[in-house]
Amino acid sequence: MPAADRGSFKTGLCAWERGVFDGVKKILVLKFRHVGDVLLTVPAIRALKENFPGARVSAVVNAGTEEMLTLNPLLDEVICYDRTLKNKGPLARASGELRLIRELRKKRYDMTVDLTSGDRPALIGFLTGARYRLAYEPEGSGFPGKRFLYTHVAGRPPFRIHTVLREINLLKAFGLDAKDLAVDIHASKEDEAQVDRLLAESGLRKGEPFVHVHPTSRWLFKCWTDEGMASIMDKLQSMGLRAVITSSPDEEEMKRVRSIIRLMATVPIDLSGKLRLKHLPALSRRSAFFFGVDTAPMHIAAAAGARVVAIFGPSGAFDWGPWDNKEALTLMASGASTPYAGKSGVQSFGKHTVIQKDWDCIPCGKAGCDDTRKSDCLDSLDQQEVWKVLERYVHGATGAQAILGIR
Repeated sequence: MPAADRGSFKTGLCAWERGVFDGVKKILVLKFRHVGDVLLTVPAIRALKENFPGARVSAVVNAGTEEMLTLNPLLDEVICYDRTLKNKGPLARASGELRLIRELRKKRYDMTVDLTSGDRPALIGFLTGARYRLAYEPEGSGFPGKRFLYTHVAGRPPFRIHTVLREINLLKAFGLDAKDLAVDIHASKEDEAQVDRLLAESGLRKGEPFVHVHPTSRWLFKCWTDEGMASIMDKLQSMGLRAVITSSPDEEEMKRVRSIIRLMATVPIDLSGKLRLKHLPALSRRSAFFFGVDTAPMHIAAAAGARVVAIFGPSGAFDWGPWDNKEALTLMASGASTPYAGKSGVQSFGKHTVIQKDWDCIPCGKAGCDDTRKSDCLDSLDQQEVWKVLERYVHGATGAQAILGIR
């Protein structure tokens, strides 16, 4: 497709049906990606609910990511795909896939919206038997003839577009509007209470201000140096802000946290491996702000309403930077495709800030430099560069409120 046509969102098949969808009562959204990806589909799900009032909207996602959508009143059902099937033998895998397809066919969906763009959702969406099947143009990716599994195909979006807007623009290509681009996440009262208990048991006094620090990622090449994280947390604690550390229970991440704590001169509150995904929004909401790396908890913190300072390495802030719900409509009205217009460097969107080296090779999108799983852009990030940004969150115009944990 010529560069001039990218982002034009022209329909492919059934172009005469642009924006015309009759009798849509059941919609299935397909998103077979990671935790953060699933959370950022919320505005698109809301848009479907707004454009088809009264319709039941369901989502099928990878098992382990469902907590990003459960308890959300926009959804009538969240269905889990068993990712372990791909590690099983051909018969077991085929049997599991067929069970899912039979389950979905029974529900008689009228529309599927493929926000994954992979081969599996293309096939599953087709096999549901839905009359309308929406997706972006595969442009030669996947198996031959893949685009013919859809009834409505939109032109590929621009390369530099935020993930939230990429999902929304698929719907806009077919005349479906979006009035609210908020990314939100819902936790139960029990989850909220559990976080309060853990904080109290860890010695945090009621009303004592703290920073939610998440220094790890499942992809360790996205992590900043242990020395840098330790130094920053010592500075925060010297200024009266406790550091509350979280990580997944993954052994490599836990090992990284232990290494960071050993380098600290002060004693943080260590909740690494102790929280479920649903606990994270409750923790972030109670914090003065979130400080961490480019990972799903960063998106969760932003969705929970916390101010976010995030360290980025190989990834692009233009598509994965933290999303500010209050600034989202202003951004959409401006016609911009991303709130992070710069290629790299320190950038802000509303109350969130991304810290990243301003190098020509960034973002490379690789698993570390030349896929070595080691990122020079992160290893070279100076502690003073990071602290210069964080000082604004501690001492800036809203510093007094941040210290009190009030927003």
